[in-house]
Amino acid sequence: MSTLTATLYPPEGFGAPKDRQGHATGDFGLPFGTEVFSADNHISVAQDIFYEKFPEDLKGQAPRIWYEDGAYMVGMKGKAWTGGDFGRVLMQYDDLAGASTNDMAARVRELAEDGIDKELAFPNAVLALFHYPDKSLRERVFRIYNEVMAELQEQSKGHFYGVGLINWWDPKGARQNLEELKALGLKTFLLPLNPGKDDDGNIYDYGAASMDAVWDEIEDSGVPVTHHIGETPPKTPCENNSVVVGMMVNVDSFREQFAKYVFSGILDRHPTLRVGWFEGGIAWVPTALQDAQHLLASYRHMFNHELAHDPQYYWDNHMSASFMVDPLGLELLDKIGVNNVMWSSDYPHNESTFGYSEKSLATVVEAVGPENAAKICSSNIKNFLGVQ
Repeated sequence: MSTLTATLYPPEGFGAPKDRQGHATGDFGLPFGTEVFSADNHISVAQDIFYEKFPEDLKGQAPRIWYEDGAYMVGMKGKAWTGGDFGRVLMQYDDLAGASTNDMAARVRELAEDGIDKELAFPNAVLALFHYPDKSLRERVFRIYNEVMAELQEQSKGHFYGVGLINWWDPKGARQNLEELKALGLKTFLLPLNPGKDDDGNIYDYGAASMDAVWDEIEDSGVPVTHHIGETPPKTPCENNSVVVGMMVNVDSFREQFAKYVFSGILDRHPTLRVGWFEGGIAWVPTALQDAQHLLASYRHMFNHELAHDPQYYWDNHMSASFMVDPLGLELLDKIGVNNVMWSSDYPHNESTFGYSEKSLATVVEAVGPENAAKICSSNIKNFLGVQ
């Protein structure tokens, strides 16, 4: 184990986030005045927002949110869609004062104590609603969620930015959702890695011509796309330590969609799209680019879409990725690009740096120097979102 890794991961571990406490001094070696901006945090919805906001005649079809055994569950008719390992993981941190929508002031305070000034927050259990079967009600759910995120954003006075959800299966719906999202003040949205099936049971293919009208709407909106790990469960059962086995699968889940952006021509046909990859680290990027280059040379004679650029071009000009602790990725930064990398805490997840963020931030400064660290820990995510 390297000295850097050993410093970040003491033998005794860190325990559940609800048992940790931030104690940052603010002296990380960053240039004076740098606002530390976590590019990837999470928030749990604590209120029964969908049932409360659905009209009376549809309340019976509304997803419900309730608190059970230390976690906020999402489901219907008393059956949680967030059970199993998902529910067990939620129980590790949902009792943390700032982990949910209950108390924005506590959240801002906890993050400040951990050295973090601003954050971009992704959903937790609400991700289970990505494939709510009735698409019109699913879109209603997304609108309600976006409204709640916008309210929290306003409450936070510039500390919190919520990630929205949109219709990805219909161009008209995508356009309407994106217009609403921008009007609410949200700066980005989460696009699932697994887009599901259409009404005829066919799996959506983001790279197909039939999806170009949706990509047109996304590109025209100017809103950057985010993808996040968490949709790739293990393919076989696991009797022992299934949570961490599942996470090992999850953190390596970007390759298929990365390949579609590059090889299916999505970025050739939509040259102003911006894409962020979150919580999968950055060390995967050089290997993906290396393999893409080799496979391009090996299979180009079989292509039915000729690439306009080299794979590295698509990464350099369209993409960025976040990490929490990635010493190897930082060693490979010259192949990834300092402007394409964003630090994150991942608060309040188990794998988050919560409770030792000052160590993680200091290692970034040590690895790349203060000026580049300021880009990685602050300005890159601000540029991605278009905020100051």
